[in-house]
Amino acid sequence: MTDYGHPLSFGAFITPANADPARTVDLAVLSEQVGLDLVSFQDHPYQPAFLDTWTLLSYVAARTQRVRLAANVTNLPLRPPAVLARSVASLDLLSGGRVELGLGAGGFWDAIEAMGGRRLTGGQAVRSLEEAIDVIRQMWDVQARGGVRVDGEFHRVWGAKRGPAPAHRAEIWLGAYKPRMLALTGRAADGWLPSMPYLKPGDLTAGNTIVDEAAQEAGRSPSRVRRLLNITGRFAPASRGPLDGPVGQWVEELAELALDEGVSVFILGSDDPDDLRRFAAEVAPAVRELVAAERSPSAPAAASRPRAASVTRTGEARGPFAVLPTPDDGVRRSDRRVWDESTRPTGPAPDPERTYTAREQAAGQHLVDVHDALRAELAQIHDLIDQVAAGAMDVGTARSHINTMTMRQNNWTLGTYCESYCRVVTTHHTIEDQSMFPHLRRRDPRLAPVIDRLEEEHRAIHDVLEGVDRALVAFVSRPDGMAELRAAVDLLTDTLLSHLAYEERELVEPIARLGMH
Repeated sequence: MTDYGHPLSFGAFITPANADPARTVDLAVLSEQVGLDLVSFQDHPYQPAFLDTWTLLSYVAARTQRVRLAANVTNLPLRPPAVLARSVASLDLLSGGRVELGLGAGGFWDAIEAMGGRRLTGGQAVRSLEEAIDVIRQMWDVQARGGVRVDGEFHRVWGAKRGPAPAHRAEIWLGAYKPRMLALTGRAADGWLPSMPYLKPGDLTAGNTIVDEAAQEAGRSPSRVRRLLNITGRFAPASRGPLDGPVGQWVEELAELALDEGVSVFILGSDDPDDLRRFAAEVAPAVRELVAAERSPSAPAAASRPRAASVTRTGEARGPFAVLPTPDDGVRRSDRRVWDESTRPTGPAPDPERTYTAREQAAGQHLVDVHDALRAELAQIHDLIDQVAAGAMDVGTARSHINTMTMRQNNWTLGTYCESYCRVVTTHHTIEDQSMFPHLRRRDPRLAPVIDRLEEEHRAIHDVLEGVDRALVAFVSRPDGMAELRAAVDLLTDTLLSHLAYEERELVEPIARLGMH
């Protein structure tokens, strides 16, 4: 069992069909609208029924604002790596840091050769890919001195000027199945991206082992390699097989893949808009909730964790309630007040004699954990604003090249982050409004006044988020937009932190007592 602890992401794998180009683009736009994190397209330049993938990615980037984009995976034999590096970096700069690089060694050699590519053996293809990764990383490393120099068997770049660097640290994900490719993934890549239909039982576990061992031999932590998975399936009233059944079955099976196989990015191959909507609205939030509960420090250890189908069973040991809600420190950044905190109702006092199982305690703690993540991201937004205001922005330790970016590019990167954060908050509130709150209201009617107030505050926070959106527009279009953005985010901070503390104070114990729906 392996869980590398990466945050979960959910994406779409859309066919780049050229029969109806508008529909292909509309599916990508829909993927963003419903809340998916990634849109990807296969790259087969020799397929006349397909749009060119990199042209399509560029067009979709201009039609979207938040969603990440990737080829799944780029056909290296027909994409020279030095040129590909500049294509990726250019689109990443134009899109505000939203492009990742999926790479494949090639496989359909008759078609590749027919398009002018060189036919390679399996071993040659792996060596060519390794050289290409070296070329690409050197091209992006604008801090290094001198030109790019790779004197390889298949790729020779001798003195090419470096740059541009991507707007963020673009990741390289390899489509790999065989041992040599898996070992290369562990040595040199940021992600392993296989497709479930091509995997046999046990292949994920075996592949993880090879990737992990190769990473360790190269002096890297295995957790540096993200595990992604292209999936296919069918939503149906009753189960007929893996990922062929109701939403609950999908949730259990994907959570198990995350916790046992380390998969953190699930990419659904479907051109059905209803499937994409359901995957985003029903499957993704529930998988995140389930995995977060299992990752909680108070959850059972992995060795004793029940299988996904029985994760809601309680343990036998009981004890006093030990989950501590986060108090409101009373600090306010803004002069504006969205509501009167003194009018907030309170729920029933906990029974001092009641005891709780470990599973019940974990359910209550999970709400605190989710809120802590939101609090941490609020702090990051303020830090980003401070850095942008100072003319420098380092969103992570790996972003050493960020000082070469222009202020406009910094602005768009900040805007993308803020928009993503606002969507996370809205999604979290939607889950509560549609699932958790009705369940608690039914189980304990005494909580109704508290839940009514929380729902009212959700609507108010939505209006505050709209204010952040308006401020973002001003931020990227007017020289004085920074002041408006600071004021909007300060108000969001005050309202959200106050709301989270109130919600924890009133609901942490009831969630443990009544369970989650």
